[in-house]
Amino acid sequence: MADYTVVLPSLGDDAGDEAQVSFVYVNPGDAVAIEADLLEMVTDKATFNVPSPKAGKITKVLVGEGDTVKVGQPICEMEI
Repeated sequence: MADYTVVLPSLGDDAGDEAQVSFVYVNPGDAVAIEADLLEMVTDKATFNVPSPKAGKITKVLVGEGDTVKVGQPICEMEI
């Protein structure tokens, strides 16, 4: 297994470069599939989920509910 860091992806042209974490779906030790929801994020224009880009096991969650996260910022670590 290899370590992999998941970062907040681009939010799209209209959404800006940061969003607030409204809900964390995963905990350390959780197994996730590709496209499984990791976080729910909110901007002033939209609410959206951040899907897992890979299948694996969550080892660390680096953000919490209420945190403001910038595009490209690490949000969790996983073993793939």
